[in-house]
Amino acid sequence: MQDTKLRQWTAELRATWQLSLPLALAQIGHIAINTTDVLMVGRLGEEALAQAALGAGMYFAFMIFGVGVVSSVPALAAQAHGARRPRDVRRTIRQGIWVATAFCVPALAILAFSESILLFLRQPESAAIGAALYIDILMWSLPPTLWFIVLRGFVSALGQPRSVMWIMFGGVALNAVLDYIFIFGHFGAPALGVVGAGYASVFVNIAMFAALLWVALRVPPFRRYAVVARMWRPDWPRFFRIVRLGVPAGITLLLEVSVFTGAMFLMGLFGTTEIAAHQIAIQTAAITFMVPLGISHAAVVRVGAAYGRGDSEGMGRAAWVALALSATFMSAMAVLFWVLPREIVGLYLDLGDPANMAVIEVAISLILVAAVFQIFDGAQVIGIAILRAVNDTRTPMMFAALGFWGIGFCTSVALGFQFELGAVGIWIGLALGLASVSVMTLMRFQGRDRFISGLSLAPQ
Repeated sequence: MQDTKLRQWTAELRATWQLSLPLALAQIGHIAINTTDVLMVGRLGEEALAQAALGAGMYFAFMIFGVGVVSSVPALAAQAHGARRPRDVRRTIRQGIWVATAFCVPALAILAFSESILLFLRQPESAAIGAALYIDILMWSLPPTLWFIVLRGFVSALGQPRSVMWIMFGGVALNAVLDYIFIFGHFGAPALGVVGAGYASVFVNIAMFAALLWVALRVPPFRRYAVVARMWRPDWPRFFRIVRLGVPAGITLLLEVSVFTGAMFLMGLFGTTEIAAHQIAIQTAAITFMVPLGISHAAVVRVGAAYGRGDSEGMGRAAWVALALSATFMSAMAVLFWVLPREIVGLYLDLGDPANMAVIEVAISLILVAAVFQIFDGAQVIGIAILRAVNDTRTPMMFAALGFWGIGFCTSVALGFQFELGAVGIWIGLALGLASVSVMTLMRFQGRDRFISGLSLAPQ
């Protein structure tokens, strides 16, 4: 019996690792595109970096909410695949594209007024105007980005995400070339500065969606699903099920991302130095976060497939294996942040330039705080993912509201302003928010015997 248990856990570890690795690398590729933008824009100076930070922060809030809205697609597709219902897989992907498109209409309408919104939030005028010009271009990458996310869920649910990884790597290379051309004005192109990064992002996201669509339509075993055939035909029950599960998941992601965006706006009350330092630190933390995020996508597939089979023990194994992989990686990153903070900042700014000294010192302090919350950050994304895999999206939403905003943001304001700890105080509050959400979600799943007994193990 013990040998059987060991083989089951070993097999789960192997399966999760094989699925997680390409997904994690794909996530690193995704953030590498944005990191390339920040690195190149950073060469234009503090003001340009602040504009890119404000613009990317506002756009990312809408993008991540949209990702959350369609995040139920891979879970539902994995459940259908685990239950051997290929027709339901096909219908889920089609309606996922419908939902993504419907979300983009109001999102783009709001982003069109980004300058007014940023000025209303009392951001520095020059930074707000430059950020709005950047958003005017960047926002058109939203539709292809969300369509790409839906198709990524499709190929991941079938357990074969390597194509996503290679497409993302190609996108990173293409984005670097286009940034070089459009930001600095090479090969006869005008030097567009921050706006050039927006044009690069739009072109790259369209190209990546087109490439993954080709894979879904032409490459076995995906092509037999014919995911875009009869795309015009609605399936309203499935459409609204995706929305019903996705909106709480989107709110959960938005609560997390918006608390960091809110922290950026708090930094704006101090000045552009703090905004630039915040962008460097959050970009660095976001890079390491991509690995547990990729593992969380694998957890959705593995836990969701076990849920579709009615295998509660398999669900538990998949969940705890994913958590262990995440904790191991993030522990290593915490040590790296603590030991090499100055070297990390040097990747973004010239350490020898006296004009950068103020930003460098603040950024180093923030990266040291980020070292503390690495493990919590990885744990909370896994916890939310495994709950989403069994269609539990409302409870994580409540945990996120309490943890990120009730605890995290309120503590940030108190420490940053009332206790006069400045930017560091704001980030300590963020760390407490992440820790509280990770504890709540894992306690929810830890009582999985009682939790699962309240769920139907035959997904509809």
